[in-house]
Amino acid sequence: QKMSFQASNPGQFENDSDVLWQRGHVPETLVYHGQVGINTDAPDEALVVCGNAKVMGRVMHPSDCRAKQNIREVDTNEQLRRITQMRLVEYDYKPEFASVMGIKDT
Repeated sequence: QKMSFQASNPGQFENDSDVLWQRGHVPETLVYHGQVGINTDAPDEALVVCGNAKVMGRVMHPSDCRAKQNIREVDTNEQLRRITQMRLVEYDYKPEFASVMGIKDT
C-alpha cells in the first residue's frame, strides 16, 4: 500500500536535507521525525490539530486500562496520607493561550 502527500507549494520541500518521513518497523506504518500541524503552520508539539478531529477507532493513552496489567487495590489510608501532602493549585489560562484554544472561561 502506498501513501503520498502533496503540499500546496511542493517546491518548498525540495531543499530539505533531512529525510523526515520513513517507513516504520511495523508493516503499513509511516514515521515522521518532527512536528506535524493540521490547519497550522507552526506546530509546537508532535501533533497539533487546530479544529475538530474525528476518530473512527480507539484512542489509546497510557492511563487507559487496556494498556495495563496487574491492576490491584491499594491501602486507602496510605493513599489518603499521600494526598494530604499534595500541593493543590488554582490557575487562569494565559489570554493568548485561551484565545487560540477557544477557551471562554479562563
